[in-house]
Amino acid sequence: MNKTIFKGTCTAAVTPFTEDGIDFDAFGRQIEYQINNGIDALCILGTTGEAPTVTDSEYDSVAKFAYDKIAGRVKFILGSGSNCTKKAIEKSVLAEKIGADGLLVVTPYYNKCTQKGLVKYYKEIGDSVNIPILCYNVPARTGVNILPETMAEIAEHKNIGGIKEACGNMEQICETARLIRGKTALYSGDDNLNLAMLSIGSMGLISVASNVCPREVGDVARFYFTGRNEQAVELQERLLPLIDQMFTEVNPIPVKKAMELIGLGSGIVRAPLTELEPAHIESLKKVLSDMNIITKE
Repeated sequence: MNKTIFKGTCTAAVTPFTEDGIDFDAFGRQIEYQINNGIDALCILGTTGEAPTVTDSEYDSVAKFAYDKIAGRVKFILGSGSNCTKKAIEKSVLAEKIGADGLLVVTPYYNKCTQKGLVKYYKEIGDSVNIPILCYNVPARTGVNILPETMAEIAEHKNIGGIKEACGNMEQICETARLIRGKTALYSGDDNLNLAMLSIGSMGLISVASNVCPREVGDVARFYFTGRNEQAVELQERLLPLIDQMFTEVNPIPVKKAMELIGLGSGIVRAPLTELEPAHIESLKKVLSDMNIITKE
């Protein structure tokens, strides 16, 4: 199998903002919260980290801060995808230089490419670095879908460490899993499908909900990998109401409000995102209360 990055659970971390910059105090507390609760990896500056609205200088400072704070205690994955291949290569080279253990590289978005273009995109990025790359398939956001046969071809590259699969189509995901088995790793990129994807050979989870409850989301994978399937099912089902709340509006609007409610940063999101609607705040509070997750209110 090609290089892989982690087994278990990775949190797709939020980036805490102030009104005019990065809230590094909250960011540090979030990282400690994750590590202290048994997370296996942290993905910084991905979709949940609002990477498209982070400036180049902020990208550099956030990445360096995360590397220093994580200090090798868990795997450090840095988002470096772009709708411009040249920009993705520049970010990927910088991420490797900073010390990332691996890269999360989303498909090009808006100026969409063909399946042939996807193969070329990942090959060129893979040729530019010497650390493993996770391809990120999330067509609902990007408008580009990595088809199973395409992923099988991409997986032949020595630096492809896996795919974060969030297409939402289990039939397609099963076919991708079949075609890449033994070549590279499959990771769940959809909290609702975490257990289903573990059952077809996913090496782990890349989760939004684990920002709020890293121990519990991590236990779903730990239970499954140690043969405690009934406990994994029970826990996944208990997490479903929280998972649903994470997507009442565009990610990361709800999860950032949840982090604010539990005292780990503000709910500030960058435009064009807007604050969580009042009705959704109330439903989020109820679910957190029902799950005995302590809020600061």
